[in-house]
Amino acid sequence: MRAELKNFQHEQYYFKLRLGFTAFVVLALFSVLAARFFYLQIKQHDHYQTLAENNRISLVPIVPNRGLIIDKNGVVLAHNFFVYTLEITPSKIDDFEATISEIKKLVEISPLDRKRYNKLREESRNFESVPIRTHLNEVEAAKFAVNHYRFPGVEIKSRLFRHYPLGKLGAHVVGYIGRINDKDLIGLEKSGSLSNYKGSDHVGKSGIEQFYESYLHGTTGFQQVEIDADGRAVRVLSSTAPVPGNNIVLSIDSKMQEIAETAFGEHRGALVAIDPKTGSVLAYVSQPTFDPNLFVDGIDVENWKALNDSLDKPLINRPIRGIYPPGSTFKPFVAMAGLENGKRTPPFSISDAGFFTLANSAHRYRDWKPGGHGMVDMQRAITISCDTFFYGLALELGIDKLTDFVRHFGFGEKSGIDIQGEIGGLLPTPEWKMRRYKQPWYQGETVITGIGQGYTLVTPMQLAQATAILANDGVAMKPHLVTQIQKAMTGEMQVISAEVQDKIALNPENIAIVKRGMIDVTLPGGTAASVGANAAYAIAAKTGTAQVIGIKQNEKYNASSINERHRDHALFIAYAPADDPKIALAVIVENGGHGGSAGGPIARKVMDYYLLGKLPEVEAVKLETKAVAKPLGAIGTATTDGTAVLGATIGGATRGKNAAKPVIIPEEELHD
Repeated sequence: MRAELKNFQHEQYYFKLRLGFTAFVVLALFSVLAARFFYLQIKQHDHYQTLAENNRISLVPIVPNRGLIIDKNGVVLAHNFFVYTLEITPSKIDDFEATISEIKKLVEISPLDRKRYNKLREESRNFESVPIRTHLNEVEAAKFAVNHYRFPGVEIKSRLFRHYPLGKLGAHVVGYIGRINDKDLIGLEKSGSLSNYKGSDHVGKSGIEQFYESYLHGTTGFQQVEIDADGRAVRVLSSTAPVPGNNIVLSIDSKMQEIAETAFGEHRGALVAIDPKTGSVLAYVSQPTFDPNLFVDGIDVENWKALNDSLDKPLINRPIRGIYPPGSTFKPFVAMAGLENGKRTPPFSISDAGFFTLANSAHRYRDWKPGGHGMVDMQRAITISCDTFFYGLALELGIDKLTDFVRHFGFGEKSGIDIQGEIGGLLPTPEWKMRRYKQPWYQGETVITGIGQGYTLVTPMQLAQATAILANDGVAMKPHLVTQIQKAMTGEMQVISAEVQDKIALNPENIAIVKRGMIDVTLPGGTAASVGANAAYAIAAKTGTAQVIGIKQNEKYNASSINERHRDHALFIAYAPADDPKIALAVIVENGGHGGSAGGPIARKVMDYYLLGKLPEVEAVKLETKAVAKPLGAIGTATTDGTAVLGATIGGATRGKNAAKPVIIPEEELHD
């Protein structure tokens, strides 16, 4: 039989073919690898060298010292102080839980401390120390120092903390700082300043601390630190020093602020005092107040609940966020509207029978004085606060002319004061009512607008600003709390110049009529005669009473039979000296009753101190400024929420059957 022999030529051919293909593939792969090496080593050399350097070198932020907040006399209202902190460097700790267990035998570590540590740990790098406990006392610090050798990676450091030495005094002005949250981060990112907050834990949350955050914070410094493969710091390569924040000087006098706050006693309310010629805010009171120190390192649950759940709402910044019916304090501005629009020309007068009625209506809009005031002209109408006079004047003006004119005095608009969160109050119009309630405007609503009731709502800040504009003969100065900013590095003082906001062209004769009526308010026969008694200077003023609940037409108001929180608000505006105004103010005492008896004495104490340097009687009030609040000889570089509609009423300012219950209007609708 035949046997088939191998075809060596055929096999050799295919072997060479496979070998050639394999060689081609290998060569192609090596070519790709060589090209990749070339791209990485040559083309991307600078990029990867930078990445490698960044892995070796890390930038550690150095937090700048926050600027001081100081009153006009050099009294420190906010400063920084060093405290002992117990800090852990995570990269140097092998067993965190075991370490904490041992530390707790020496120093108390609460669950809140653990929670705060975990949050800060997530935001920090492995080689950066993170505080596990702050505000160690000297005994705790000494006890740990003795045992320090047992805890590698744990050490005692000193950190700067914010402190408000006057505590509750002026808290709504100064504000407070708090830990940076997600909302703050979004805001910082939008403003482009997020990079300047590397390493910072706190940011201004309210008041001056918030509004002037960019000045107070300073500029963050950095250290270039070389780290090893385990993330441990080896050495410092270079360092850029931080720039401390600027110091802020306020127009507030802390002593005057204390007088004003103390004068309120247990009453709730607000006071704003302004220099009408410059717009400088001299006193800014919101009562009750709170201690801003509680918020610096995170407020505890118990204190937060006490503040947030309190019926007195101490966290509400009443001067700019509390809105009230202006009551009779609105009348001088209605009077100006009538005079300037030619609706009342002297010697025009009316015979007041004690009520006002609309044509074809039996409803009586009553005057506060049963039986009326007899013959009343414009000047006397202001002095005795004749409701009937202003009912008729408002009706003749009409709601559009009335609101358009008084808007020039700042009503219905934000004042522009340098604190965030201000709201604009409300000047009602027929268009606003149709949008808000889908109802037409009635003549009766115009009538009661003339005495500052109905839908009209103002903030204490607006009322003080309007008074200042009137005192300054129609020249509106922009209100401000800060007068100077001191640059941290040079000590140079930047003066905040007075700014004219608006000028109202007013007839001097008309201004004189209104002012004479207001001066007579504090003289015998006026509604605040007791306020002007024995005064060494002339006071021009106007009292006001704003009802909180409606009283039926045939009922009589009896404060003693009404719940304290349903009683009338007391309002008082004034400026002095009447012939050369240096201070204009507005006072609102919630549920205080009559403005002259409740708000007037508070205003008098403030004016006496500002104009005469006179302190209240020792028996009535103790004015011992805290020892920690020491004036500075020279300024040095140092190393909530919600809109309160407080007693707003609709309709029935005459306590008639049209009186309505308090109304809360959303902030977005407080505009025309």
